[in-house]
Amino acid sequence: MRYVDSEVGRLHTVLLHRPGPELARLTPRNNDTLLFDGIPWVGRAQEEHDAFAARLREHGVEVLYLTELLTDVLAIEEARAELVDAVLADVRLGDALRRRVRDHLGYLDPPSLARVLTAGLAHEELRSGGGLVYQLMDRLDFVVDPLPNLLFTRDSSVWIRDRVAVTSLAMSARRRETSITHAVYEHHPRFAGVATAYDPWLEPLEGGDVLLLAPGVIAVGVGERTAPAGAERLARALFAHPDPLAHTVLAVPIAQTRATMHLDTVCTMVDVDTVLMYPNVADDLVAYTLTPGAAEPAVSGPEPFLDAAAKAMGLDRLRMIHTGLDSVTAEREQWDDGNNTLAIAPRLCVAYERNVETNAQLERAGIEVIRIPGSELGSGRGGPRCMSCPISREPLGDSALR
Repeated sequence: MRYVDSEVGRLHTVLLHRPGPELARLTPRNNDTLLFDGIPWVGRAQEEHDAFAARLREHGVEVLYLTELLTDVLAIEEARAELVDAVLADVRLGDALRRRVRDHLGYLDPPSLARVLTAGLAHEELRSGGGLVYQLMDRLDFVVDPLPNLLFTRDSSVWIRDRVAVTSLAMSARRRETSITHAVYEHHPRFAGVATAYDPWLEPLEGGDVLLLAPGVIAVGVGERTAPAGAERLARALFAHPDPLAHTVLAVPIAQTRATMHLDTVCTMVDVDTVLMYPNVADDLVAYTLTPGAAEPAVSGPEPFLDAAAKAMGLDRLRMIHTGLDSVTAEREQWDDGNNTLAIAPRLCVAYERNVETNAQLERAGIEVIRIPGSELGSGRGGPRCMSCPISREPLGDSALR
């Protein structure tokens, strides 16, 4: 089954990317460009990620790995051609170097090509090149850039009921990620016949900004990574479906800062009527409500986010649990992805163990917390929700909120 209608329905299947050689490509020269705040210890990051996957499996969750699916589809000629073309589309290559890269990739078997597509191709690994571009490159430069942010599978695709939205990533360091995700969903037998709700060549829209608050109710953060036009485009697509995939989309402006790059860095759901939320923004967060209109989505608001969400969800109020306990602790733990929890079921979530006070707050509110290590995984500014793309959850159905 491929179906997701909420953030908290019992999780059955999830897509992860186990960190690999792409993380070893991070250096002080390039980590800022590649959107990491530090240089992670790769072996420890893998251990932490394996612990994350193990805890999911212990709770009956099927774990799919992106690299394994990618290797499978690279045996399909059409998929292979699409993914190689995505690499060659980089305008920085120039014609002479592009021909050399095409030749190099053409000789690789699926596992080797999967490694290049994820971990990149260094200047010295190409061994020889052609043209001015190659001659002027530093030997430490990459001909094909690595994709260390593949770790955060939430961003490049979002399942909305039985359709997948393959997103459009805003930052240049991440744009090629969706070529991989798109090829997997388009060509892998596991996803035969899947229809899309969004495509990667459209306006910027990232999965970390998309929260399925309830069946038919979707919040979309608008800020550094998702453009207002992307939120509007998604709403139009969801409303236009013969069996509408949503009746309300809430566009939620968020501060365009590194600490709040996505909506799920300040707010995630831990129960059908409960959110974990960064208190420093809770009072200021507003929402514009989009509903189906005659020709275009009708827009109303703004009004306080929690009020708009509760109204759309058919609730009297949405319960809020604060990150941290005091303002300083809240700020520290929000930076360490304290808000970025992954719900496995209602009142059961995965969180980084380092966010001690936030986890205690959750437990005081009746939420069971599965703690995982994340000292190295967090260097890319992402938590358990960021690192997971749910493909199948137990449907909540509209009755779950009544």
